[in-house]
Amino acid sequence: MRLNPTEELGDTPAGRRRVFTVASGEFRGDRISGTVLPAASADFLLVRPDGAAQLDVRLLLRAEDGALVLMTYRGIRHASPEIDARIARREQVAGSEYYLRTAPFFETSAPQHAWLNKIVSIGIGERRASELVYEVFEIL
Repeated sequence: MRLNPTEELGDTPAGRRRVFTVASGEFRGDRISGTVLPAASADFLLVRPDGAAQLDVRLLLRAEDGALVLMTYRGIRHASPEIDARIARREQVAGSEYYLRTAPFFETSAPQHAWLNKIVSIGIGERRASELVYEVFEIL
């Protein structure tokens, strides 16, 4: 996913809230591929007092066959202050230099993708200059 510039809400009672809206994106897998619909996709990230970032993401996906899939996930990103500064400057930072893990869930009415409604998955992410890349795995 490629991201638009960050919207800073600032310090709220819950922590420092930052909103990342999606500019564009795509996904590819063995059983489903398609695009991320930017108008309905964003991360409402919360930077907690302990420095960890708590992800709260909703993405609307359109599969190549036209089916719509809602993907929601929560997760945690944490890193050293130096790595956080590099990420904030949108520098390239290898995923091995910090922790970014998510727990995605899916919702669809498309019969051909109903299997998504019944799985548990994990995601391992990497923030690149202006995009996010995730590998998502079904837990068997």
